[in-house]
Amino acid sequence: MRGSRSACSSRREGRGVDPAIALTLRGSLGLLLVVAAAHKLGDPRRFAAVVAAYRVVPAAVARVAAAAIPLVELACAALLVPGGPAGPVLTAALLGAYAAAIGVNLRRGRRDLDCGCTGPGRRQPIGTWMVARNAVLVLAALALLVPPSSRALVWVDAITVGAAMLALAAVYAAAERLGANAPAIARLRGAA
Repeated sequence: MRGSRSACSSRREGRGVDPAIALTLRGSLGLLLVVAAAHKLGDPRRFAAVVAAYRVVPAAVARVAAAAIPLVELACAALLVPGGPAGPVLTAALLGAYAAAIGVNLRRGRRDLDCGCTGPGRRQPIGTWMVARNAVLVLAALALLVPPSSRALVWVDAITVGAAMLALAAVYAAAERLGANAPAIARLRGAA
């Protein structure tokens, strides 16, 4: 009887997301937000023009919104570090707002808008894949609301988390490149 009780209690303690997975998601989302903020801060004038072109906030507010957005991204990244619900909720809300802004403009037929998500000197038109990308990122942020299991992290988890973050960054970069090249690929297929 005693053995079954301890097995049951260890199963109860083990419920939740593995802490290495939670750490990987927190780190990956935080890295994404810091890089996104750096892109926007690298050319604030260009980003202000992008925000104004979206026409989802009044023109008088666009410049202030453009200045605030990278600061909100950095705040989200910082809030993801300690854990708790604030970082994931704010991150999900921000990424959901991006998806909504892109979706509204796609419905308006304004597919030539620059997404504003690439670095200075690079332009990338919006597309439906960006809405899907942001929906996946929102789900990743919301997954962090599931409490992690009580499993203790060990040294090998640091290697696992680091490798997983690199792999996710590579997958994200590849997906971004595929999405950016989709119009050109479609034109080539049509010409063949």
